[in-house]
Parts: sequence; structure tokens; C-alpha cells
Amino acid sequence: MKEFALLFRMDITSEDAQPSPEVMQIYMAQWSTWVSKLSNQELLAPGGNHLSREGKVLRPNNEVTDGPYVAQRQSVAGYLLVFAQDLEAACVLAGECPILQGENTSIEVREIAIPGNL
Repeated sequence: MKEFALLFRMDITSEDAQPSPEVMQIYMAQWSTWVSKLSNQELLAPGGNHLSREGKVLRPNNEVTDGPYVAQRQSVAGYLLVFAQDLEAACVLAGECPILQGENTSIEVREIAIPGNL
């Protein structure tokens, strides 16, 4: 099995994009069910977490900007590491994530590069 990173992107900057406490409770229950399913199938790799809203972006020529933001108002909000046979299988796992039920969300799926196999 190969290891893949699932990078969860969403709008973490605008208050109106944040779910109500009631909706957040539903989302967290769905998230917990999904992660438990991955764990029970031994597809959840060690690592992964939520990220804070604060951050900085560094670019060439010593350019530093506040925030982990991109043009379409999506930021990496968290990540999981999973095991899958290949990229397509990892995308199937990611496609079941309840985060995709939200607005302005996405999941980037990337294989973890092993030194020597880059």
C-alpha cells in the first residue's frame, strides 16, 4: 500500500462561511464516522490534524504575506494520511469525506514521496 495525504481546503477566513454550532455538531459526527471507517479498514495512516487559521505564506524575493490564503478563499484547514493501492483508490476514499458536502470546499490528494522514488 502507498501513503497519501488528503489536504482539506475550505474558506476559513470569512465568518459567514463558518457553520452554525448545530451544523458543526452534525459535521463532526459525520467526520467521526468517516474517520472511524478508515481506521477500522486499516486505511488511516499515523499523522494528520487540523490546522490553525493563522499562518504566513512565503514567496520568492523575501515576500511574506499574512494568512494561509489563496485567491479563491480556500486554505488548507487540515489533513489526513491514508493508505491506498494507488491515486484512484485514494480519491475514492477522499470522495466519501463529508467535508465535500460543504460549500467552497475541496480535497487535494497527493502521494507521499519516498526519497529515491521522487
